[in-house]
Amino acid sequence: MASKHALEADEYPNKRSRLDGTDDVVTGPSQADQERNVGITAFVSPNAPGFRCVVKQRYTDFLVNEILPDGRVLHLTDLPEANKKPQKEVKSPAENGAQAPSAKPTEVPELPKPKTQSEPDREAKPSKQQEPQVEVPELSSEDRTTLENVFGPSTTSGIIDLHTAVVKNPHRKPRDHPTIKSEPLAEKSKRTEAHIAIRKIFRSKLETATLQDQPGVVSVRAAPVKGQNNSRSQLNNEGTNGAFQKGKLGWEELGGEYLHFTLYKENKDTMEVLFFIASQLKVAVKNFQFAGTKDRKGVTVQKVAVFRIHANRIAGLNRMAKGWAAGGLEYKKHGLELGELLGNEFVLTLRDCHIDGEDSMNSTTRLETVKHALLQAAESFHVQGFLNYYGLQRFGTFSTGTHVIGMKMLKGDLEGAIDSILAYSPSLLAENQPTGSTSKVPQDDINRANAIRVWRETGSTSDMMDKMPRRFQAESAVMQYLGKREKRSGRMAQAGDWQGALMQIQRNLRLMYVHAYQSRVWNTVASKRWELFGSKVVEGDLVIVGGKDDGDVGGKEEMDQDGEVIVHPAADDSAPSAEDSFTRARHLTREEAEGGKYDIFDIVLPLPGFDVLYPANEIGKFYEEFMASEEGGGLDPHKMRRAWKDVSMSGGYRKMFSKPGRGFDVSVREYEAEDEQLVETDLEGLKKKEAERMDEGGVQTGEEVKANGAEPHGDRQRKIACVLKFQLGSSQYATMALRELTKGGAMGYKPEFSAAR
Repeated sequence: MASKHALEADEYPNKRSRLDGTDDVVTGPSQADQERNVGITAFVSPNAPGFRCVVKQRYTDFLVNEILPDGRVLHLTDLPEANKKPQKEVKSPAENGAQAPSAKPTEVPELPKPKTQSEPDREAKPSKQQEPQVEVPELSSEDRTTLENVFGPSTTSGIIDLHTAVVKNPHRKPRDHPTIKSEPLAEKSKRTEAHIAIRKIFRSKLETATLQDQPGVVSVRAAPVKGQNNSRSQLNNEGTNGAFQKGKLGWEELGGEYLHFTLYKENKDTMEVLFFIASQLKVAVKNFQFAGTKDRKGVTVQKVAVFRIHANRIAGLNRMAKGWAAGGLEYKKHGLELGELLGNEFVLTLRDCHIDGEDSMNSTTRLETVKHALLQAAESFHVQGFLNYYGLQRFGTFSTGTHVIGMKMLKGDLEGAIDSILAYSPSLLAENQPTGSTSKVPQDDINRANAIRVWRETGSTSDMMDKMPRRFQAESAVMQYLGKREKRSGRMAQAGDWQGALMQIQRNLRLMYVHAYQSRVWNTVASKRWELFGSKVVEGDLVIVGGKDDGDVGGKEEMDQDGEVIVHPAADDSAPSAEDSFTRARHLTREEAEGGKYDIFDIVLPLPGFDVLYPANEIGKFYEEFMASEEGGGLDPHKMRRAWKDVSMSGGYRKMFSKPGRGFDVSVREYEAEDEQLVETDLEGLKKKEAERMDEGGVQTGEEVKANGAEPHGDRQRKIACVLKFQLGSSQYATMALRELTKGGAMGYKPEFSAAR
């Protein structure tokens, strides 16, 4: 039941999807109805001018670039290519975790052998085994003590002997030396100390690895000699294998075990691209980490990290990439946590802009009038800000919202939650699609409905998987688990294990359901707070402890899949950069509320949980009333602990108000062709620079890029577009910003409709 993170699924007022040439139409809830259903009801400046426009007519109309924790906007700045492929990828026995035999494996390439000589000549000249005597530096008493504290006296002696043999016989191959194994080291910190000690004391003459088949055991062996042409050094240099070393030493030398890269994508889901990359690398997609998912219908740039993969392998995939590219390859010691970003920078092209009363104007007056209205709306939006609602994409796009699933999980109705995850509208089934249909229902949604229907009727997981689109991970995981049969009896032994089925869903997606319920409550309370008090700060309101003095806390909070603020019941698995601290709030006194130090942009509202404060005023009481109602699930905001950790929510805090950050800019321009591109993407900029650098000629000028080969439309009235650039924090929705800017007039693009009335 993964939510779609795009405006493409939104339904706007007065829109209908035509099914065929008849007058029959499919009507769904309007944009306003959908918003009311999830608590979105208020505008900050209802009297400010709004306008009608079309959003995402082209995916290049929606550019999103992550803002990194240091404040830099992330851009695709390079397109690396893979190095030349090594001769042959071969694993020696030592790489597979076993000690290599003394005999030389025939498949490992050797250095060129000297010319064959007669026996007397070989006796006259020293052989490889007759190494010259090399002085071995004596180990200091301090270093020996360090080793003994980690490995013990016996193993330490073996390590020292191994080092002596390596130094005295520099031309021997590593496999010709013995491997020393430690006693099991139960503590991870002790194993880390072992890796560091060997590296520091023996200066890369020896290397370590944590054995996978012998828990806690660290092996010490001779490191590959620089310049030797063996398969291991090839893997180190070329990176054709995912992890050339099972311990951390080699990765530390590169910079860390995590490869970070900049992912640029066009009109694709984040997971869609990562699934493809994972399949090409033959690794599990769970090895990839990101700070937040990005819209499908748009051009987005985000940071991704992958565990123990060489840069060369990612770079090599650029040759086969379609609709995406990877650059900015860098090794780091840590991966990425959800929410590990300050926010996003948006460049939105709002097309076909209209205001009321423009029809009677001539073209010159119309342009000036519409432009004035757009700039006035943008100024109000920039100064007044907007209610920081959770957007519609937070709540899913199918008949049962994700918040309903979360509510059932919190109530303990896990079977009901499963039924909601697998819900579909019969109108989506293939046999219910009109012949010759021009319906805009995505084919993936039709396939999803058919796959669930097949599984419910037959119980066959194989037939279901053949039909289910890959991106519906939650549905697939649940049905595979519940439908698993015993080999002998054929009985579905797990058919009633509802919690077990939910546990099969990827954790981020699983948590999304209860977070959606929290978001539904938050939206409803925010609307009520605005209705009662507006922008006035009142006694009992909540502010973040230290927030006024320390700045916005948004970048340090842990986030969920959509980049929304959450706080886990315990501080486990937190990002190293997150300071390991919880966000705390406090009530304002009457003197503070009336003193003028705090304004509406300082006020926070809690997401329901067992570790939050609720406002000490009418809003605190409203939490109790709403959550206790049927619509709120009959829950108690003061009793949010659950035996199942995933639905035991500690809660969190969210700023009630937001406004665009730095770099705000708006421009209004005319255009003619429907497919005119009015902005330049990162990839287009890179290609243009490369073309100019190579002096290949034929580089488009700025005007040519805008026109994109389009023919003028003669006397047809030119259309007006608004190009808006702004930054939002990681817990803020561009859709909600646009809602305030346009006063609900932003419409998702449909080919047969216009924003004009």
